[in-house]
Amino acid sequence: MRRGPLVTVCCALLVVLAGCAGGDGADGAGGGSDLGATARPEAAEATAAAGGAADGAGGAAVNAQVANRAIIYEATVELTVDDYGAARENLTALARERGGYVEQSTQEVRGEGNETWTVGRIVLRIPSGNYSGAVERIRSTGELRSFHESTQRVGDRIVDLEARLKSLRAERERLRELYERANDTEDVLAVQRELSDVQTEIERTQARLTSLQRRVAYSTVTVELREPRPDYEPPERSAWYETPLTGAFLQSVDGVVVLGRGAVVLAAYALPYLLVLAVPAAGVALGYRRARRRRRR
Repeated sequence: MRRGPLVTVCCALLVVLAGCAGGDGADGAGGGSDLGATARPEAAEATAAAGGAADGAGGAAVNAQVANRAIIYEATVELTVDDYGAARENLTALARERGGYVEQSTQEVRGEGNETWTVGRIVLRIPSGNYSGAVERIRSTGELRSFHESTQRVGDRIVDLEARLKSLRAERERLRELYERANDTEDVLAVQRELSDVQTEIERTQARLTSLQRRVAYSTVTVELREPRPDYEPPERSAWYETPLTGAFLQSVDGVVVLGRGAVVLAAYALPYLLVLAVPAAGVALGYRRARRRRRR
């Protein structure tokens, strides 16, 4: 193959690839094209199948959820509980019963005086089909302080990503064909660079699609748990003149012992400095005496 035509074809492919990238960004910003809106049910089924192939284990459950509705559910629940440990165990068991899991957990023990209480956060991932029932159970785990829920429709975004992947894979196949027919070293390197860029974009798009599918399949529930803060009662202190005589004497003895110990420790700290300063001081004193004697003579 001659170098000129191959370079021209590569440039044309670059223009097509840039157009696909611009179209994908515009569709994402605008919330999806009309084609995505009209073909949403069929695209949901295709997305479910793709999610099953990408995720492997558990793919059938993911496919069923995505095919049902491409909506992301997220909720934040703040509860006051009597026992943090028991509440955490109950929430973990609830997530497992509903087919979910604990994604993240943090815990902090606070205290004042001899009283302590625990606060923490648990992030649960619940299959979307079991979301409503799980949230009701979670709300009843303790005293509800606040509840926030949000939904996000991502069907159009999934359709756009699927179309983007299809276009990129077709582009990759065309570049592979060009690579097989290229003879010139410069042309081979140029096609390799373009093929690497397309492969990178395919991986990024697939990662975004997989992330959306997982967020659709498993809703996120963040639970803030807080034990009630105990009422702090400072220790009772009696007036000094109400102290028993024996207790007052023993306290005084302890004070004298502490004072004596402090004096000994202070002397131990000061002794090296005194030794260092004593030598020049003695020299100054000796010189002063000799000077006085000479003046008297």
